[in-house]
Amino acid sequence: MRGIPFIQDWKFILGEPESPHLLATDDTSWRTLDLPHDWSVEFPFDQEKGEACTGYLPGGIGWYRKRFTSTPEMTGSKVIINFDGIYNRASIYCNGQLVRFHPYGYSPCLVDITDCLHAEGEDNLIAVKVDHSRYADSRWYTGSGIYRKAALHIMPKLHIPVWGTYYTTPDVDDASAVVRGVITLRNDEAGPQQAELICSLFGPDGQLAAKERVSCSLAGNQSEELQMEWKIPNPERWEIHDGKLYRAIVEVVDDGRTIQTVEDRIGIREFRFDVDKGFYFNGRNTLIKGVNLHHDGGLVGAAVPLDVWRRRLETLKACGCNAIRTAHNPASEDFLDLCDEMGFLVQEEFFDEWDNPKDKRSNGGEQRVDYITRGHAEFFREYAKQDLQDTVLRDRNHPCIFQWSIGNEIEWTYPKYNEATGYFGMNASGNYFWTLPPNSKDKIREIIQGLPRDAYDIDKTARLLSRWTKELDTTRPVTANCILPSASYESGYIDELDIAGYSYRRVIYDYGHQHYPDKPILGTENVAQWHEWKAVLEREHIPGIFLWTGIDHMGEAIQKPWPRKGSNLGLLDFAGFQKPSYHMFKSLWNEEAHVHLVTQTVEESLYRLNEAGELVEKVPGGWQERVWFWHDVNSHWNYRDGELVVVEVYSNCEEVSLYLNDTLVAAKRLEQFEDHIYKWAVPYAAGELRAVGKRAGESTSASIHTVGPIHTIQLLGDKDTLQIHPDHVVHVTVQLLDAQGHAITNQDVELAFEVEGECRILGVDNGSPDNVQPYQSTSLMTELGRGLLLVQGTKPGELAIKATCAAIHVVSNICKVKVVE
Repeated sequence: MRGIPFIQDWKFILGEPESPHLLATDDTSWRTLDLPHDWSVEFPFDQEKGEACTGYLPGGIGWYRKRFTSTPEMTGSKVIINFDGIYNRASIYCNGQLVRFHPYGYSPCLVDITDCLHAEGEDNLIAVKVDHSRYADSRWYTGSGIYRKAALHIMPKLHIPVWGTYYTTPDVDDASAVVRGVITLRNDEAGPQQAELICSLFGPDGQLAAKERVSCSLAGNQSEELQMEWKIPNPERWEIHDGKLYRAIVEVVDDGRTIQTVEDRIGIREFRFDVDKGFYFNGRNTLIKGVNLHHDGGLVGAAVPLDVWRRRLETLKACGCNAIRTAHNPASEDFLDLCDEMGFLVQEEFFDEWDNPKDKRSNGGEQRVDYITRGHAEFFREYAKQDLQDTVLRDRNHPCIFQWSIGNEIEWTYPKYNEATGYFGMNASGNYFWTLPPNSKDKIREIIQGLPRDAYDIDKTARLLSRWTKELDTTRPVTANCILPSASYESGYIDELDIAGYSYRRVIYDYGHQHYPDKPILGTENVAQWHEWKAVLEREHIPGIFLWTGIDHMGEAIQKPWPRKGSNLGLLDFAGFQKPSYHMFKSLWNEEAHVHLVTQTVEESLYRLNEAGELVEKVPGGWQERVWFWHDVNSHWNYRDGELVVVEVYSNCEEVSLYLNDTLVAAKRLEQFEDHIYKWAVPYAAGELRAVGKRAGESTSASIHTVGPIHTIQLLGDKDTLQIHPDHVVHVTVQLLDAQGHAITNQDVELAFEVEGECRILGVDNGSPDNVQPYQSTSLMTELGRGLLLVQGTKPGELAIKATCAAIHVVSNICKVKVVE
C-alpha cells in the first residue's frame, strides 16, 4: 500500500469505553495489535449469536487508538491518513475531534488531520470507532474492524494529492506506445507558486525509458491538471499471466529542490470488446476465463495477508483462470497490486445494493429488513458518489482493471420491473435459468413503459453511477451483473452500460444479441459446469464468463442448516484445496494435457447401466441443467470387492485409457461424451487405478490407489524461509498417508499441532463448509485426510512444526521453517 505504513502498535477494545477518543483516556488495558485486524474471525462460530448470511460470526462495536508524535516534517505540511478498508460505519477522531464518518466498509477513506495536529514534539491520538452492531448487514462474510491497511501521507503545501496521478495508454502497437499522464497539482499556500514536474518512466528492466519536464504557475489555494506524454519504442506489454510493469515517478521541484516524489506502477496494454467478435487483448482475440471472488481468505477472515491471496491466485492461474470479478465490492489496493504483478484481469465492482436493501437472510428475496440486517442502502444516496469515485481514483492506474461494475443483481431491489418478463406469476414459474422470457420483447417493453415512475428508478440511478465513473475514467467499459436482462434492456438500465453482464442467463445469449445487437454481452456470474463454457465456445459474440465462485467463501450459508459456515460453490475450498470442479475447468481452460480421476458407486452416481451395459444418465440430458453444486464423487479407490464403481475422468485429452492394476479396462475418446466427462463402469478390485491421456501426441497420467490404515502424518510448508511481515505466512498442509505413502482421502482423525519458535498461529481449517470449529485453535479434524495450519513469524529463528494424533498414536514429520527479518 502506498504511503508511510501506519499499521503498528494500535490499541483495540471491543465495546464502548468512556471517552475513548480523548488522549488522556487510559488504554493500558486495551489489546495492542498491528493492522490489518478482523475481530469477528477471532470468535467461535455461534448459531445463536450469528447469522447464516455472514457466517455465524459476531459483529459489535470496537474502538481502535494509535498515538504518534508530531514530527518536524509534519509542521506546515498536509497530513492525511488513508484507511484502505474499515468495516464499517467508522467514526474517525483526531485529538478528540471527529474528522470523518465513513459508513461504507469497502471503499478507501482519506482522513485529513492537518488542522487537528498538535505542535511538533507533542503526542497525537487517532481514535476509530467501528460500529458493526448490524452484524448481518451483508449476504456474505464481511469481517469487523480496520481489516485493511492504513498509510500516512505527509505532503508539502504545494503537492500532488493522494491519488493525484492518472496514466493511460491510448496508442499501443509492437513498434511504440504512447503513455499519457494527467498529474493534479495542488497549491495550499495563500499566494502563487512556481513548480516544475520531472516525470520519469522506468521499464520492467529498471532502465530509464522516457523523461519529461512540465512547468507551471499555480495561484493560491488552487489545483491544476498538468498533462504529459511519453512515447515508448518497442514497449514491453502487460500481458495476461505476465504482468510486466513500468514505474512512473513524478518529482515536484520547487526552487530547484525536490519537495515530493510520487511513484506508480503502470502497464502498457490495450483491449477492446467487439459486439460480434468478443474480446481482444493486445490485438489477440482472447477468451475471458474468470471467477468471482469474495474478499475473505478463509481462516484469516477479512484481514488477509498477501501470501494467502498469492497461494490462492497461483492455484487459480494453474487452472487457466485469467480474470477476477470482485464480487460484489471494491478489493484492497494490495490485492490489485498482486493482480497487476501476476497478470490477472480484474472487473472491479462497486455495490451490491443501491437505493433499496436486499433481505440478507433470504439472499435476494425482499421479505424483511430489520436492525441487524440493514446494509449500506440507507447511506447510499448520500455517500455513493464519493465511495465510487474514491475507488476509481485509487485504482484507475492498475493495468489489471479492465471493467468497472456498478452493481450486482440490482434488479431484485426494483421488483416492479420483474413481472414484465413473464417469469413470475405466470406459467414459467420463475424458471429464468433455462427458458426464454415467456413474454415477447415488445410485450415486456409495453408493460414497463406503462409502469409509474418513482423517485429512485433503476435506470436513473444507473445513469448517475455510470456518469460518476466516466467523469474519472473512460478507458474501461462500465458493466453490471444483470439477473433479468430481458427486463433491464427495456427499463433503461442496460442503456447506461457499455457491456451487458448476464447473471446465470446463458439461455438468452442469442436473444440478447438478436434483439439488442449494438450492446456487447458477457457472462458475469455463471455456474461451474461444462455447459456454461460450451455456450461460450459456440458463440463468437460471447467473450467469456465469471464462474460462481473461484474459492469457497464464508457467509451465504443458506444451502443447508447449521452447522455451516459458508458457501461451497468454489473451484477451491475454504483452505484453498482443489475440488473436482477445479479439475474440470483446468481441462477446459488449458492447452496442456490434464487428467484427473474420481470415483463413485453406481447407486450414488448420476448414472445407471442401460440394456447394453453402458453408463447413461439417470436423468437424460441432466448435464445441461446442472447448476452450482458439483455432483458427489470420491477421490479414493476403496470399495467392496466386485462392487460396480463409476470411474470419471476430467480431461482435455482426445483419448484416455483406463488401467486397473496395469490391465487395460478400455480406451475411450472424448468425442463419445457430450457432457465432457470420460466414464467407465468398473468392478472394484484393490490396487491401482490409472488413467493415461493422449493430447496432440503427448501423454499424461493420473492414478489413485487402494489405501490401508493411517501410517504417516505428512506436513509440508509452502516455503522454508519466512519473513517477519504482516503479509508473509507459511501454509503448512497436512496429508494422511498409508504405509505405502499413498494419500488417504477416506479416513479422518483429529490432530494436535505443536509449534516451537517465535510465531503467531493464525489458525487451522480443513476446507469443509460444515467445519465450524473455531479457527483460532491448534487442533483440527481432517477432511478428506487433509488440513491446513497458517503461521506468521514474529522473531528471527527457526520454527519446528509437528502434529500428533492421540487416537492412533501417529506422529508427523517435523516441518522446519527459518524466520528472518
